[in-house]
Amino acid sequence: MSKEHEVYVLLTDTGTLLTRTIKWFTKDPLNHASIAFDRELTEVYSFGRKNPHNPFFGGFIKEDMNGKLFRHATCAVYCCKVTSIEYQHIRRQILHMERNQEQYKYNLIGMFALLLNIQIKRDHAYFCSQFVASVFETSGVHLVNKSCLLATPGDLVHAPDLQLMYEGKLRTYLQPTRFPFKRIVTA
Repeated sequence: MSKEHEVYVLLTDTGTLLTRTIKWFTKDPLNHASIAFDRELTEVYSFGRKNPHNPFFGGFIKEDMNGKLFRHATCAVYCCKVTSIEYQHIRRQILHMERNQEQYKYNLIGMFALLLNIQIKRDHAYFCSQFVASVFETSGVHLVNKSCLLATPGDLVHAPDLQLMYEGKLRTYLQPTRFPFKRIVTA
Protein backbone atom coordinates (compact mmCIF):
# COMPACT_ATOMS: atom_id res chain seq x y z
CA MET A 1 0.00 0.00 0.00
CA SER A 2 1.33 3.41 -0.86
CA LYS A 3 1.48 6.13 1.77
CA GLU A 4 -0.57 9.01 0.38
CA HIS A 5 -1.42 11.33 3.28
CA GLU A 6 0.52 13.16 5.95
CA VAL A 7 -0.49 13.46 9.59
CA TYR A 8 1.69 15.47 11.96
CA VAL A 9 2.72 14.84 15.53
CA LEU A 10 3.63 17.96 17.47
CA LEU A 11 5.66 17.76 20.66
CA THR A 12 5.89 20.90 22.80
CA ASP A 13 7.25 22.34 26.01
CA THR A 14 5.17 25.28 27.18
CA GLY A 15 7.21 25.91 30.33
CA THR A 16 4.20 25.70 32.66
CA LEU A 17 4.49 24.32 36.20
CA LEU A 18 2.80 21.07 35.15
CA THR A 19 5.16 20.69 32.19
CA ARG A 20 8.20 21.35 34.39
CA THR A 21 6.95 18.75 36.87
CA ILE A 22 6.44 16.14 34.16
CA LYS A 23 9.85 16.99 32.69
CA TRP A 24 11.45 16.39 36.10
CA PHE A 25 10.04 12.84 36.08
CA THR A 26 10.51 11.94 32.42
CA LYS A 27 13.78 13.80 31.74
CA ASP A 28 12.38 14.47 28.23
CA PRO A 29 12.72 18.03 26.87
CA LEU A 30 9.24 18.05 25.26
CA ASN A 31 6.32 16.77 27.32
CA HIS A 32 3.10 17.52 25.46
CA ALA A 33 1.95 15.63 22.35
CA SER A 34 -0.67 16.59 19.77
CA ILE A 35 -1.96 15.44 16.39
CA ALA A 36 -2.17 17.92 13.51
CA PHE A 37 -3.71 17.49 10.08
CA ASP A 38 -1.78 20.29 8.38
CA ARG A 39 1.84 21.41 8.41
CA GLU A 40 0.76 24.98 9.29
CA LEU A 41 -0.64 23.62 12.59
CA THR A 42 -4.06 25.22 12.25
CA GLU A 43 -5.88 21.96 12.98
CA VAL A 44 -4.26 20.50 16.11
CA TYR A 45 -5.87 18.15 18.64
CA SER A 46 -4.84 16.72 21.97
CA PHE A 47 -5.83 16.09 25.54
CA GLY A 48 -4.92 19.00 27.72
CA ARG A 49 -6.22 22.10 29.44
CA LYS A 50 -9.77 23.13 28.60
CA ASN A 51 -8.89 26.51 30.09
CA PRO A 52 -5.30 27.74 29.58
CA HIS A 53 -5.30 29.18 33.13
CA ASN A 54 -6.44 25.96 34.86
CA PRO A 55 -4.21 22.88 34.51
CA PHE A 56 -6.63 20.69 36.48
CA PHE A 57 -9.63 20.92 34.16
CA GLY A 58 -8.73 19.01 31.03
CA GLY A 59 -10.04 16.82 28.27
CA PHE A 60 -10.21 16.60 24.49
CA ILE A 61 -9.29 19.93 22.93
CA LYS A 62 -8.61 21.62 19.62
CA GLU A 63 -5.46 23.59 20.34
CA ASP A 64 -4.65 27.15 19.29
CA MET A 65 -0.95 27.33 18.51
CA ASN A 66 -1.20 31.13 18.50
CA GLY A 67 -2.74 31.19 21.97
CA LYS A 68 -1.10 32.39 25.16
CA LEU A 69 -0.26 28.87 26.40
CA PHE A 70 2.03 28.23 23.40
CA ARG A 71 3.48 31.77 23.09
CA HIS A 72 6.97 30.81 24.31
CA ALA A 73 6.86 27.08 23.54
CA THR A 74 9.64 25.05 22.03
CA CYS A 75 8.60 22.23 19.76
CA ALA A 76 9.39 19.40 17.42
CA VAL A 77 7.16 18.74 14.42
CA TYR A 78 7.08 15.22 12.97
CA CYS A 79 5.41 13.94 9.83
CA CYS A 80 3.85 10.50 9.49
CA LYS A 81 2.93 9.23 6.04
CA VAL A 82 -0.20 7.09 6.15
CA THR A 83 -2.47 5.34 3.66
CA SER A 84 -5.86 6.77 2.72
CA ILE A 85 -7.58 4.18 4.90
CA GLU A 86 -5.37 4.98 7.92
CA TYR A 87 -5.88 8.71 7.36
CA GLN A 88 -9.67 8.37 7.20
CA HIS A 89 -9.69 6.27 10.35
CA ILE A 90 -7.60 8.86 12.22
CA ARG A 91 -9.93 11.61 10.99
CA ARG A 92 -13.05 9.67 12.05
CA GLN A 93 -11.67 9.10 15.55
CA ILE A 94 -10.86 12.78 16.01
CA LEU A 95 -14.26 13.84 14.64
CA HIS A 96 -16.01 11.43 16.99
CA MET A 97 -14.07 12.80 19.97
CA GLU A 98 -14.75 16.37 18.92
CA ARG A 99 -18.50 15.73 18.55
CA ASN A 100 -18.62 13.98 21.92
CA GLN A 101 -15.97 15.94 23.77
CA GLU A 102 -18.11 16.35 26.88
CA GLN A 103 -17.65 12.58 27.45
CA TYR A 104 -13.84 12.78 27.36
CA LYS A 105 -11.66 13.66 30.34
CA TYR A 106 -7.98 14.16 30.92
CA ASN A 107 -6.46 10.97 32.36
CA LEU A 108 -4.56 12.58 35.23
CA ILE A 109 -4.65 9.31 37.19
CA GLY A 110 -3.22 7.46 34.19
CA MET A 111 -0.50 10.07 33.75
CA PHE A 112 0.64 9.71 37.35
CA ALA A 113 0.42 5.91 37.05
CA LEU A 114 2.61 6.16 33.94
CA LEU A 115 5.30 7.85 36.02
CA LEU A 116 5.24 4.74 38.25
CA ASN A 117 5.17 2.41 35.19
CA ILE A 118 1.65 1.23 36.06
CA GLN A 119 -1.01 0.84 33.35
CA ILE A 120 -4.42 2.28 34.18
CA LYS A 121 -7.08 2.22 31.45
CA ARG A 122 -10.01 4.56 31.94
CA ASP A 123 -12.92 4.83 29.52
CA HIS A 124 -13.02 8.13 27.63
CA ALA A 125 -9.91 9.42 29.40
CA TYR A 126 -6.48 10.04 27.92
CA PHE A 127 -3.33 11.99 28.63
CA CYS A 128 -1.74 13.61 25.59
CA SER A 129 0.81 10.99 24.49
CA GLN A 130 -1.60 8.14 25.27
CA PHE A 131 -4.12 9.88 22.98
CA VAL A 132 -1.62 10.26 20.11
CA ALA A 133 -0.32 6.69 20.36
CA SER A 134 -3.86 5.26 20.72
CA VAL A 135 -5.36 7.12 17.76
CA PHE A 136 -2.54 5.99 15.49
CA GLU A 137 -2.57 2.41 16.82
CA THR A 138 -6.34 2.05 16.41
CA SER A 139 -5.84 3.22 12.82
CA GLY A 140 -3.20 0.56 12.14
CA VAL A 141 -0.04 2.62 12.68
CA HIS A 142 1.96 1.47 15.70
CA LEU A 143 4.15 4.39 16.75
CA VAL A 144 5.45 2.89 19.99
CA ASN A 145 6.58 -0.62 20.89
CA LYS A 146 4.70 -0.66 24.17
CA SER A 147 1.21 -0.21 25.51
CA CYS A 148 -0.34 3.15 24.62
CA LEU A 149 -1.12 3.45 28.34
CA LEU A 150 2.62 3.86 28.93
CA ALA A 151 3.48 6.01 25.89
CA THR A 152 5.38 9.21 26.64
CA PRO A 153 6.20 12.10 24.32
CA GLY A 154 9.80 10.88 24.58
CA ASP A 155 8.74 7.52 23.14
CA LEU A 156 7.21 9.31 20.14
CA VAL A 157 10.58 10.92 19.39
CA HIS A 158 11.93 7.45 18.63
CA ALA A 159 8.94 6.27 16.55
CA PRO A 160 10.33 4.92 13.26
CA ASP A 161 7.23 6.09 11.33
CA LEU A 162 7.77 9.72 12.36
CA GLN A 163 10.11 11.95 10.37
CA LEU A 164 11.43 15.07 12.09
CA MET A 165 10.53 18.20 10.10
CA TYR A 166 11.39 20.97 12.55
CA GLU A 167 12.84 21.48 16.00
CA GLY A 168 13.02 24.85 17.78
CA LYS A 169 10.77 27.72 18.81
CA LEU A 170 7.12 27.24 17.86
CA ARG A 171 6.81 30.97 16.99
CA THR A 172 9.59 30.59 14.43
CA TYR A 173 7.94 27.53 12.88
CA LEU A 174 4.60 29.32 12.57
CA GLN A 175 6.09 32.19 10.52
CA PRO A 176 4.45 32.06 7.07
CA THR A 177 7.77 32.10 5.22
CA ARG A 178 8.59 28.65 6.62
CA PHE A 179 5.96 26.68 4.72
CA PRO A 180 7.30 26.71 1.16
CA PHE A 181 10.06 24.41 2.37
CA LYS A 182 9.48 20.66 2.22
CA ARG A 183 11.68 19.78 5.18
CA ILE A 184 12.93 22.00 8.00
CA VAL A 185 15.34 20.70 10.60
CA THR A 186 17.37 22.89 12.93
CA ALA A 187 19.85 21.99 15.62
